[in-house]
Amino acid sequence: MSKWLLIDGFNLAYRCFHAVPELTRADGFPTNALHGWVKSLWKLEDQEKPDGTLVFFDLGGSQDRLVLLPEYKAQREEMPEALSKQIEPIKALTRAMGHVGVEIHGVESDDLLAAQAVALAKEGHDVLIVSSDKDFAQVVNERIKILLPPPSANPKLGWRFRDEAGVVEKFGVPPEQIADYLALVGDSSDNIPGISGVGPKTAVKWLQQYRDIEGVIANAAEIVPERFRDAVRDRADDLRRNLKLTTLNLSLPTIVAEKPKSNPEQLFVLLEGFEMKGSLNEARTRYGQPEFLF
Repeated sequence: MSKWLLIDGFNLAYRCFHAVPELTRADGFPTNALHGWVKSLWKLEDQEKPDGTLVFFDLGGSQDRLVLLPEYKAQREEMPEALSKQIEPIKALTRAMGHVGVEIHGVESDDLLAAQAVALAKEGHDVLIVSSDKDFAQVVNERIKILLPPPSANPKLGWRFRDEAGVVEKFGVPPEQIADYLALVGDSSDNIPGISGVGPKTAVKWLQQYRDIEGVIANAAEIVPERFRDAVRDRADDLRRNLKLTTLNLSLPTIVAEKPKSNPEQLFVLLEGFEMKGSLNEARTRYGQPEFLF
């Protein structure tokens, strides 16, 4: 079968924005994220040689999760204005490069991406999820792996794969227990409060003993350390809510995975318009070859 890259759009866009020094067009329009975006997609294409690439973007918050927890992601700062200005150009460049952009109002891109990954894997395709978001660990299996971007603090590490064994090594639990793990320890990046004082080691121990959140709740009177027994019992409903928040929705509609045609001429126009001369020269070389002309 084929190999697909599924890219967490905002995750990669933020990385590009912060990784590339401030760059602007002559009129002051910011372009640093655009430079990083184009080079990152080309790097991934060269390295992984996928049959197709899908890029997932958020269009507003997750309405279902906000009903469960109005404070969901409320602590996150607004997107920097300079990056916000570059999002639509990023999408335009993505389409011109021959990659599909996927987005639905009120539905988190994480859910859309995860549902697509699982659907592709069931069809026998290999999937690489390009993201540093730990939530995706819950869908890793023999066909789905995570491709982690180079860490900002140590970019020399390069892109790294995380498979099922890697998930266990990182979190202490297998993919099928990741949502329960996050429900227990909480997720500060999404503003989900876990049980106060319960850290990774305790959560892993409980899940090894009791399998899942319901098992932990059912055995609240026996858990160790004893100081958490009342907290688990008293916050049982919160833990069940947390599990709904941390579990990715795999029942969402997916798209037919067909590689679209690139539009070299449109890409050249965009790159020239943003005064990305180096990328324009590379694009003419890449898409000027006979096999890239459609």
